Amino acid sequence: MTTELRVLERDQWDLFMGRLERAFGGPQDSPERREGWRRVTEFERSLAVWDGAELVGTAGAFSFRMTVPGGALAEIPGVTMVSVQPTHRRRGVLTSMMRHQMDEFHQRGDAVAVLTASEPAIYGRFGYGVGSSQLAMSVDTGRVTIAGPPGADVDGVRMRVVSPADGREACEAVYAAVVPSRPGMIARGPGWFEKLIADAPGDRDGAGELLCVLAEVGGEVRGYARYSVTSEWDLRGPKGIVNLRDLEALDPVTYAALWRYLAAIDLTSTISTYNRPVDDPLLHLVSDPRRCDQRVRDGLHVRVVDVGGALESRTYTAPVDVVLDVEDAFCPWNAGRWRLTGDTKGASCTRTGDQPDLALTVRELGAAFFGGFSLRAMGAAGLVRELRPGALAEASTAFRVDVEPWLPHGF
Repeated sequence: MTTELRVLERDQWDLFMGRLERAFGGPQDSPERREGWRRVTEFERSLAVWDGAELVGTAGAFSFRMTVPGGALAEIPGVTMVSVQPTHRRRGVLTSMMRHQMDEFHQRGDAVAVLTASEPAIYGRFGYGVGSSQLAMSVDTGRVTIAGPPGADVDGVRMRVVSPADGREACEAVYAAVVPSRPGMIARGPGWFEKLIADAPGDRDGAGELLCVLAEVGGEVRGYARYSVTSEWDLRGPKGIVNLRDLEALDPVTYAALWRYLAAIDLTSTISTYNRPVDDPLLHLVSDPRRCDQRVRDGLHVRVVDVGGALESRTYTAPVDVVLDVEDAFCPWNAGRWRLTGDTKGASCTRTGDQPDLALTVRELGAAFFGGFSLRAMGAAGLVRELRPGALAEASTAFRVDVEPWLPHGF
């Protein structure tokens, strides 16, 4: 088989998306959502693999600015739209696209790349490690009460329902203020807001229209939630579901008030949400966490493209001075020994000939990058080898963060 990899042309986009949908089992999006994908597609970073006149592979990347530990925004590409046609599986098509992307990222100076995986087992062989998690919950609001901060006037927060479009300016201002506070969050660029509020009737899966509630204190919007309601009844009465799409707040009182509002919506008995941070403050406010039906799954998959640039882009919770012996067969420019020194103010990571303190692959380095997974735990699994006594505890403490990394929406 002879295939050719080329950058996507604009007039090929419909075919590109059609082949992507075919690989995922058929049309996934309404025309409205499809148009949303077109608006944010970066054609110069999108790849198509051809076998003659047949398009057999797709891949793309978005140019994101993402929060890293320490609160800085780093330029990080988000890999997306990856597919291989069933006729061309296990023939090197995916490897060729991953190879092209890694070389392009390296040439552009991107130090880290991220993706969300349809199947997590796929990307480890290309050096991606699972770097964050997401929490899904189904809160039984008939049995769970939600407290507010002690002494706070939660009922003094005014709630106002608007259309998602009308709430755009206020919601995006709140979101932008929250972004630096949590690693893994994306500073949204043009076109992304429209994608997030896409609400074609054919995409609702039986739910009502998407609504936006603004939480106001003294006339200032301090938080918001976007949600829809699925109406359900049985012989005992209503048991509707509040489908929470996203929720952000600037302070604990507004945060609690939003959850209490959602829990009190008439004719409903459940709040369902599929993507919250694993350290969501709600878990400290509910009367019975067992009746929140918590389920954790992988979120961001992280690939360190340039060891020195990646580890210098973030800060460290505690002082660290460690020599890392990194293995990276797919990107050999990363392989070898790197001395990392850093603290809460910044870091330096350079090549060294000194004796290594820890040995690991680039996959474990990616898993640790945003601070959500412990090097010590990976050491207990045999994936990080301690070569100097004490080095593993030192590095593990320095890499971890006190706010869990989280990707608030997919791409």
